[in-house]
Amino acid sequence: MASIYVHPGFQKSLNHPSKGMIGTITSIYYLGTWVSYLFIAHPLADQYGRRVAAAAGVLTTSVGAILQTEAKGSHGVGTMIVGRIICGLGLAIVSTSVPLFQRVGYAISHWESTQGMYYGWRLSMALQLVPEAIFLGGVFFCPESPRWLVEHGRSAAARNSIAWLRAMDPSHEQIKDEVDLIEQDVHQRKIATSQKWTALFTHRPLFNRLWRASLLQFMAQMCGNVSLKYYLPTVLMGLGVPRKMTLLIGGVELTIKIGFTIVDTWLVDIYGRRLTLVVSCFVMTMALMLNGALPIAYPNNINHVADYTCIAFIFIYTFAFSIGFGPAAWVYGSEIFPTNFRAKGLNIAASGSSIGSIISSQIWPIGIERIGSKTHFIFMSTNLVSGIIIFKLNSEYNKSFEAI
Repeated sequence: MASIYVHPGFQKSLNHPSKGMIGTITSIYYLGTWVSYLFIAHPLADQYGRRVAAAAGVLTTSVGAILQTEAKGSHGVGTMIVGRIICGLGLAIVSTSVPLFQRVGYAISHWESTQGMYYGWRLSMALQLVPEAIFLGGVFFCPESPRWLVEHGRSAAARNSIAWLRAMDPSHEQIKDEVDLIEQDVHQRKIATSQKWTALFTHRPLFNRLWRASLLQFMAQMCGNVSLKYYLPTVLMGLGVPRKMTLLIGGVELTIKIGFTIVDTWLVDIYGRRLTLVVSCFVMTMALMLNGALPIAYPNNINHVADYTCIAFIFIYTFAFSIGFGPAAWVYGSEIFPTNFRAKGLNIAASGSSIGSIISSQIWPIGIERIGSKTHFIFMSTNLVSGIIIFKLNSEYNKSFEAI
């Protein structure tokens, strides 16, 4: 949406929405993800499997994308809001089933077509339908999760699924052994799950894990990432960058963010999650401080060096986020919950991400309109506090999964 918000055609189609309304259009999407994380995504995947859940999620986001593409006239804002909510509902299902697809689809949709007042932004919005159509065309050619098949009494189908993945015969001894291990684990899990999921709130060790995972998800969105993701072209235009160049920079920034995330897999193995998160928070603090202070010291783009420094530190911020909160907020939750509580714990924790996104996406446009670049100081403060909190938490570095 970052490139779409500054498109003249979008502004005209929605009757030039206010900054507050732009914030609502942005944040309402995360209301949809919050509802889906808590009440839809997990039950759907458990009942019907990852393939069906992922397909349902993609179909849902497609409906939302079509509604957003068709938004115009007196009902344009309402149509856009409904489309955003529907996209949020679907995206939460997709992100719990096939999270990589979410990132690729977003990266594609960010690159904007500048052709035409009417079609330019709509084409950008409709681009996400391309990977969704490809996914729907191929998802049912992929095997279902072997664990889900065993959980539903279909061990023979589980053997065929693993055999397909391993390119081996279903009767091979290795396949049989693997299915036996899954059956044993599923049996033990069913015994363990006689304890209700409400134990996440009533059992102190589990609750400690839940609030830590939820807080990390919340901090990952309150660090300013959501704001820059949606409003980066606006920030760059404030630094004197021409509109078309802001779209190019925004597309490059998002694309290299994926590459930076790969670097994190190497750094985490060497230095551990806590250290990379703490360093990430303090680097983001510095980047946001400079982006807030330099426009105040040199207003109205009177110093191009200051403007270029701000742009450079936006990319430094991107790198810091990608080696810290970007992947860690999701990985951490998957590592600390016991198997029988992992799925529900992850979905509840992910709702913290939605709440943080709603708040930060509302703060940014209104803050920029009223206090300008000082808005950066709000997120600078949250990064500083987040870094201190994470530093105080216990480190799980060099501990086995069972020990955690």
